[in-house]
Amino acid sequence: MLYFVSTPVGNLKDISLRALEVLKSVDVIACEDTRTSLKLLNHYEIKKPLVAYHKFNETVAAEKLIAELKSGKNIAVITDAGTPVVSDPGNVLSTILSENGLEFTVIPGATAFVPALILSGLSASRFAFIGFLPDKKKDREELLAKYKNLDMTLIFYSAPHDLKADLETLFRAFGARKAAVCKEITKIHEGAEHITLGEPLREETPKGEYVIVVEGGKA
Repeated sequence: MLYFVSTPVGNLKDISLRALEVLKSVDVIACEDTRTSLKLLNHYEIKKPLVAYHKFNETVAAEKLIAELKSGKNIAVITDAGTPVVSDPGNVLSTILSENGLEFTVIPGATAFVPALILSGLSASRFAFIGFLPDKKKDREELLAKYKNLDMTLIFYSAPHDLKADLETLFRAFGARKAAVCKEITKIHEGAEHITLGEPLREETPKGEYVIVVEGGKA
């Protein structure tokens, strides 16, 4: 069996008993970054063979993992933080598994965007998770145009070095909407700054990982 296992997005205590049980029972753990994953695994005294599985080797690594799976081994796939496949490696593998009728399952757990949605105070009745914006300006504009009039809260991920540029892009696309910039979910410096798009942030030098939550449009 292959398991996609959710791991904490920050606080190491945010892991389920079932996730720990699976990680202790499998033969191999595939990690986005073995160095990052070792912090979690060592904390819970889990000693297993680790293999690298990240966006740069995703297709080749997926084929090797499937060969291991077919040989009878149990495999866990984890990422640096949160749930595999959700803005993280894993989608190539899940697609191949599904297309070939190979059995796999998901051990649910932490994600960053759900806590951020709640911290934002914006409507949670309907929302769309967009993830990271594309690198190219044209691709960004085309993507955001699809969501401009969507009548539901929009959620984006942003790296600290991209945060200001991402906020400017969202302002140009959507105008002066309510938004919340949430950082370091579950960590010591967790916070949510409520702004209107177009306003400067109080934090001059962004640090950590960010989730931007934006008020929906009017259909």
